[in-house]
Amino acid sequence: MKWFALILAALIAAPAAATDITMDTVVLSGLDKVAARVSTFKDRVGETARLGTLEVIARTCVTRPPEEQPESAAFVEIFDTPQGKQRTKVFSGWMFASSPALSALDHPVYDVWVLRCESSSQAK
Repeated sequence: MKWFALILAALIAAPAAATDITMDTVVLSGLDKVAARVSTFKDRVGETARLGTLEVIARTCVTRPPEEQPESAAFVEIFDTPQGKQRTKVFSGWMFASSPALSALDHPVYDVWVLRCESSSQAK
């Protein structure tokens, strides 16, 4: 019974984890490897942003509360739409601003990564 009391005490003493804050705007950066051009673009969650032949759609974008270590993450779907060819999904998953290589787009011409999440009032 002593071990139960120790576990209960540890759970009570553990800091509470705050929940992520959902934002409605994502700020992305993209690299055209052929032209050696970096672009920064922002778009509302659910809307389509374009980078060359890519269509980038952020389905959700979340950030941490100010009292926690900074982090922004977005669930992103990326489609390649080359002229004269069929549209294909080339990426679907979470991208993290603090670790762009953790879940990266694997494309021969473009790189895309998340910079941050914003609310529409910040995005203006």
